[in-house]
Amino acid sequence: MTLQRIAADQPPLATIASIGDHVGQEVTLRGWLYNLRSSGKIAFPQLRDGTGIIQCVAFKKALGAEAFDVLTHLGQESSLVVVGEVRADDRAPGGYELKISRFHVIQDAKGYPIAPKEHGPAFLHDHRHLWVRSRRQQAILRLRHLSVQAIRHYFDSRGYVLFDSPIFTPNACEGTSTLFETEYFGRPAYLTQSGQLYQEAGAMAFGRTYCFGPTFRAEKSGTRRHLTEFWMVEPEIAFADLDDIMDIAEDFLVEIVAFVVDKGRRHLETLERDVSRLENIVKPFPRITYDEACAQLAGLGVPVEPEDDFGSPHETRLTQEYDRPVMVHRYPTAVKAFYMKEDPANPARVLGVDVLAPEGYGEIIGGGAREDDLDVLIRKIAEHRLPQEYFEWFLDLRRYGTVPHGGFGMGLERFVAWICGIPHIRETIPFPRTIDRLTP
Repeated sequence: MTLQRIAADQPPLATIASIGDHVGQEVTLRGWLYNLRSSGKIAFPQLRDGTGIIQCVAFKKALGAEAFDVLTHLGQESSLVVVGEVRADDRAPGGYELKISRFHVIQDAKGYPIAPKEHGPAFLHDHRHLWVRSRRQQAILRLRHLSVQAIRHYFDSRGYVLFDSPIFTPNACEGTSTLFETEYFGRPAYLTQSGQLYQEAGAMAFGRTYCFGPTFRAEKSGTRRHLTEFWMVEPEIAFADLDDIMDIAEDFLVEIVAFVVDKGRRHLETLERDVSRLENIVKPFPRITYDEACAQLAGLGVPVEPEDDFGSPHETRLTQEYDRPVMVHRYPTAVKAFYMKEDPANPARVLGVDVLAPEGYGEIIGGGAREDDLDVLIRKIAEHRLPQEYFEWFLDLRRYGTVPHGGFGMGLERFVAWICGIPHIRETIPFPRTIDRLTP
């Protein structure tokens, strides 16, 4: 199989995304046959090249009967090179059309399994490696890409240092019940639940750091909000208290949502997303305590068990009362991680915050102030029945130059699900890993 030229004088190579720059010119496009309809003497193949989809038009008289027959019998997702003139046409999807003058088939694909009809979720995820070629899935994954761009720009432009946390760890971070264990040269190791502990070392060295990578939770949950492998961004800031962390989280969300809406509007339109809801994500966000939220939920008929964490029904119902993210702070100490700083005014509460997205999407950010008192941290490690020897390095951060500090983590996939307005998180990552899926 070779990528041969159609002719020595082949016109310049273009992409569908930039096709508007070539109106009236002849160009070369390389891509895959997305769809095709024909009426005997004229055919309308749709070509996709990864940057977009364009409608082409081919006339039997211009191509010749033999070439026209080849074109109209190509299978879906056949790969080809086409040459033609770019024409503006308001009736065509995207506003442009390519009049084909000649083409070269690289591969005639037959029996493509994802036909243009309804398929069930299991079938589509079994064929995820092919499903990502569809218009809707490409829109979602392009919005994911834009989200990553926005996140990195936010921190890079503010002097944060990328400080990569390890994937293999010797200990739990978020609780021992959700650890993936693996053998590590004769001893146990675990896939990281969070890079946050290591970011505290980074913050004490650089002042402001962040990590952005995969994290793993062995949660036996099959809900629409859970993956066993997901990506998380985690900034950590020295000399910061809870109010600082809430201010930064608020500013962060406002900026990255605005960036994605600005750069990804056409992808949001493909998904038929109500963009006005995202344009309403502006400061300030409502800020309420856990106790205030519990009282509100009780009045809404969705009470929370005393001193318990919120479940999905609580988060969904609460966020339906707001048109932008709501920040719930000072949760019960008993339901939060050992490193959360206790509220000096009420040790039964921690100086932590969860940011809940509107429209029922629930928690997308969790963070707060870290416990900076050595003795309190040792006590809390013991209370959580964690082996202190694995945390000696972490305790050193309190022994040598401790300062008030804090940070937060945001799961990329939950953020993208909210931005896209899609019901299930599994479509927000190229190859989802869930409790019942390890392939493809």
